[in-house]
Amino acid sequence: MAARELEEVLKEVRRIQIVAKRQVNDLLAGEYLSAFHGRGMEFNAVREYVPGDEIRSIDWNVTARTGAAYVKTFCEERELTVMLMVDISASGAFGSQRLSKMDTAIEVAAVLMFTALKNNDKVGLMFFADDVISYIPPRKGRGNVLRLIRELLATEPVKTQTDITKALEFLGRVQRRKCVVFLMSDFLGPDCSRALAIANQRHDCIAVTLEDPRESTLPDVGFVTLRDAETDELIELDTRHPRVRTLFAQAARSREQTLIGWLRRANVDRLTIRTDQPYAHSLQRFFRARERQR
Repeated sequence: MAARELEEVLKEVRRIQIVAKRQVNDLLAGEYLSAFHGRGMEFNAVREYVPGDEIRSIDWNVTARTGAAYVKTFCEERELTVMLMVDISASGAFGSQRLSKMDTAIEVAAVLMFTALKNNDKVGLMFFADDVISYIPPRKGRGNVLRLIRELLATEPVKTQTDITKALEFLGRVQRRKCVVFLMSDFLGPDCSRALAIANQRHDCIAVTLEDPRESTLPDVGFVTLRDAETDELIELDTRHPRVRTLFAQAARSREQTLIGWLRRANVDRLTIRTDQPYAHSLQRFFRARERQR
């Protein structure tokens, strides 16, 4: 990377860091902590037995030494491992708002990373398109988070189609212990519901769907030429005709219903992020909904 390019990336890292930390401190600090379970229950201490305690929780070693009945107490093991899986296929470069889908994904990922950092959780990162492009194993610490943000900012979209199934199969091979998986994609690809269901049995998977309003509605602006970012296919449309705009909207609704079916079959929660709406509020609503489910 050239010196000027590196300087620009570092400048953007600082900007993202400021934005992300503000969102975490103002909105998300408590919600994240309540939204996700730890890996299980760990031993905390022993205390004297009182009537009504579960007999199976008696610590017989301590009881034998002291001559009085003691029971084990447990608490939830809080430490989490968070894995961010980011789709970098070229369709993510599309955007009709201030930020493209990819830019929005970068900021959302940064917010999630700093939220995890605030709770002393491990964070890892995976880039994928038609295959896994890069994988950085989960680690703790501020230095790790800043490195991951630099990697996000330096990554260019890949002109190829998305294969979420391959990415999830790779995750199953490299991440054996349970983790919270944020799968960030526009989900414009083949059916991945079976792979999602398998991954969700071991991990806690969340589908972060990235959307732009121009993917569901066409404005009346005359003739337009649309290019598929992943295949370079060109399509010319006359948006003056209501029938053309209606068919475009119907195709978008069909894609949405298909995605709903995939996630329902896999029993995976969805976090919808739109480029025309504040993502911090979407995150906050999602965390609060998860907390109510616990």
